[in-house]
Amino acid sequence: MGVFIVAVTNTNPFPPNLNLNSKNGGSHDRKQLISRLHKCRNINQLAQIQAKMIRNGHEQDPFLLFEVLRLCSNWNSIDYASKIFEHIKNPNVFLYTALIDGHISSGSCLHGIRLYSRMVDESIKSDPYVIASVLKACGFELALKEGRVVHGSALKMQLDSNRSVRLRLMEFYGRCGAFKDAQQVFDEMPQGDVVASTIMLSCCIIHGLIDKAFAIFTQVSARDTVCWTAMIDGFVRNGEMNRALRLFMKMQGEAVRPNEVTVVCVLSACSQLGALELGRWVHSYVGKYKIKLNHFVGSALISMYSRCGSLEEAQEVFVEMTDRDVITYNSMIVGLAMHGKSREAIELFQAMVKQGLRPSSITFVGVLNACSHGGLVDLGFKIFDSMVKDYNIEPQIEHYGCMVDLISRMGHLEEACNFIRRMKVAPDHIVWGSLLNACKIHGNLKLGVQVAKILVDGGIADSGTYILLSNVLASSGKWEEAAMVRAKMRHSGILKEPGCSSIEVKNEIHEFLLGDLRHPQKEEIYKKLDKLNIILRSEGYSPATEEVLQDIEEGEKEWALAIHSERLAICYGLITTEPGSTIRVMKNLRVCNDCHSMIKLIAKITKRKIVVRDRNRFHHFEDGSCSCGDYW
Repeated sequence: MGVFIVAVTNTNPFPPNLNLNSKNGGSHDRKQLISRLHKCRNINQLAQIQAKMIRNGHEQDPFLLFEVLRLCSNWNSIDYASKIFEHIKNPNVFLYTALIDGHISSGSCLHGIRLYSRMVDESIKSDPYVIASVLKACGFELALKEGRVVHGSALKMQLDSNRSVRLRLMEFYGRCGAFKDAQQVFDEMPQGDVVASTIMLSCCIIHGLIDKAFAIFTQVSARDTVCWTAMIDGFVRNGEMNRALRLFMKMQGEAVRPNEVTVVCVLSACSQLGALELGRWVHSYVGKYKIKLNHFVGSALISMYSRCGSLEEAQEVFVEMTDRDVITYNSMIVGLAMHGKSREAIELFQAMVKQGLRPSSITFVGVLNACSHGGLVDLGFKIFDSMVKDYNIEPQIEHYGCMVDLISRMGHLEEACNFIRRMKVAPDHIVWGSLLNACKIHGNLKLGVQVAKILVDGGIADSGTYILLSNVLASSGKWEEAAMVRAKMRHSGILKEPGCSSIEVKNEIHEFLLGDLRHPQKEEIYKKLDKLNIILRSEGYSPATEEVLQDIEEGEKEWALAIHSERLAICYGLITTEPGSTIRVMKNLRVCNDCHSMIKLIAKITKRKIVVRDRNRFHHFEDGSCSCGDYW
């Protein structure tokens, strides 16, 4: 789970010292209304208070109306607030600000910008609060032209020197990619302003300028938690997981206390790397710093443990959480599905619904994935149909992709084709790729070539498309055609994603590529691999050389299989971890049939549990068998 951070300013759009004169000021019933507004907890109570305001002649009281609009903003009841506003005879700048901020809080930034234009047209003088608020809206909408007009208004009214306005100007220009303007405002700020620096580096992160963001970060002398967290999150969002973790450790070294957002960012990095020990270490900070195990943190922990291969610990966190929401359930359902616990994932989904929680679009992705991993076609269709029928959720491309994967992997290729033709959204390369992969698994060369042609002609083919098509052809003995596909791929400048496996040992991540010779302990690793190969052959293992889809000699094929990245990672785990301990390996591609068969035997002869996360799911190898039941 990634959490983008933009440093917030100290702007308060509802100034506590607001002093709006009212002809009814000081009256007893007005004080009662103010008291009731402060105690108001929902929109129904607010409607009752507003009715009393009208009965007592306070329907145009600016102070009371300000409080009403503020409450609507807090509750995201912007439609109700807008109706109230339309009946205000002479709204002032404070009331406009309240409604503008309400629109922004509810995600209706364009409405907020239009409302500001209306305020200007009515010749109502702006103040720093409303300028800062509408600049925020312009930044979210990337409305560069409109924001420049607001900046011009601020200059005319000499409000541009206000710190809150300057911070919002930086954020606005930075979000819109106008870095020259953002830098100009930044240069006018006091040197070492941590909030200004955090905003600037966050804007760089939005546009992928991670090194520029880090350069700004290093220049801040008094970095606070928000600044550290923004930079850590920036690394995570740009795929720099190791840098994110190193920065978190440095943050600890400088005795800066993390908050819940920091923890979630770091847990996301651990999830991506499969760094279980580091994730456990971060989990310890939740207790150490008394960070509340809320939906936000709890869901991140569940996701981390699930993605790092420890489903048991994920379930322990889930049980520990007393207040679970849909996001919490989603994290656990996705985790169960990922580990092949299809029935358990579906049962948890059913339990969630029984508790009155409404499933989200993400919930159905998790449940449909569970059906796919378990080959539960009938149940998958039933759940898919219930999305619209029972919950009024229109299926998106992710849901269709799950269904195509479910149908095609069962071998129902024509049915999968018909399903794609009936889809209400255009199929993408992932949907067609699922069908193409199934064509390879089930040996349907003719359909596989047709699907690949659709991808290539549609301009949505990626490296996986070309590799799959090449493999489909090669598995049918069409070596020349397979070679031509790979040549076309190279000519198009499309690079094959190299297979990479990683293993965590003593809080360090070790990565291996096919036939990797970079590791300092390579001699020990290959010596262990040779020994394993001898033992495995005595156990009846015979390399499945048909998996090597290249026209080379049989001996070369056997060697090509033996040096797959996951085998090197497992061998490293065997020589560096305690006997009997679990070995966890993370791979970026689908594990091949030969490696799958070999790892089952390795787990048996070494009496180890070996957990492998590939592109599709987790495999738990133990005593000669795999949790996937050879269906993946």
